Amino acid sequence: MENQVTKGKKKKSPVRFIIIGIIVIAGGIFGYKKISFALTHETTDNAQVETQITPVLPRVSGYIKHISVNDYDSVKAGQLLVELDDDELQAQLAQMRADYQAAEADIANAKAALNNAVVSLKVNKGNIDLNDVKVQQAKEDYERNQNLFNDQAITKKQLNDSRFALEQTNQQLNNSKSDLSTAETRIAILQSAIQKSFATLASKKAAIEQQELKISYTKIYAPATGKIGKRNVTEGQYVQAGAPFFSIVNDSTYWIVANFKETQIKKFHEGMPVSIDLDAYPDAKISGTIASLSDATGARFSLLPPDNASGNFVKVTQRVPVKINIGNVNDYKNILRAGLSAYISVPVN
Repeated sequence: MENQVTKGKKKKSPVRFIIIGIIVIAGGIFGYKKISFALTHETTDNAQVETQITPVLPRVSGYIKHISVNDYDSVKAGQLLVELDDDELQAQLAQMRADYQAAEADIANAKAALNNAVVSLKVNKGNIDLNDVKVQQAKEDYERNQNLFNDQAITKKQLNDSRFALEQTNQQLNNSKSDLSTAETRIAILQSAIQKSFATLASKKAAIEQQELKISYTKIYAPATGKIGKRNVTEGQYVQAGAPFFSIVNDSTYWIVANFKETQIKKFHEGMPVSIDLDAYPDAKISGTIASLSDATGARFSLLPPDNASGNFVKVTQRVPVKINIGNVNDYKNILRAGLSAYISVPVN
């Protein structure tokens, strides 16, 4: 009986060894693949999907009149998204246009005054010519009366009258010359006034154009095609210029940014093939290529970059951002989301 039990045990023992052998072989194969993969690939799970995110913000302050989109809506570039109340700006524009018309009237008045001054200048020049003739006549009369008085042909009073007439005409000539100088100065002043009026008119026109530009800013259009994020504003809310309404996520352009350790990038170069596994969609096998390597480590872009000059220095392995282009990105647009985590493997042998 004991011999039969012993023989039974001896028959079962080979199966046990076979199972153990299979497990050892399977573990060896699995370990070999893992070690081989680790020796021929560089991997990281410090990677995420990136895309262009464009903020939508107003260039003028005001109350929101209408919002034509909801959370996560798809929009196209140039689509009207938000409209601000422009009643106050329109009233200011009407006042500016009235001031512009008043400035045009001022120019017309200045031109009319200049024309009158030019006519007066011509009259003054004519008076000078006329007074020149009168002076010449009075001078001849005085010289003739002087000779007659020397011959005692006229009285002293007649001689004095001719001398007074000569002095009077000389004074009238001087007055005419002064009037001419005043008229010339007035013309120069009026010409300067017209130039100033034109400058004022140009300034008012520029102000009107600027106001019209502000009014155009009350309509906010989509700067890019994509999907908007969560709305941060509601209708009737007062917003300041530059305060973001929401962001537009570009849903047609995606790439990966993988942060590899500095000890892993020795053999990296542009165009190397890359395997991409998304944590959210592990069954999707996505391929890509290395587009570029950053010229600085990620720590250099932080708000307070580390300074290793301190006495208690502890060496920390730095990470270098690597940009990866996704192959056939249009085939995966439905599953790609900005910020999704990814596992990246790069064959280096």
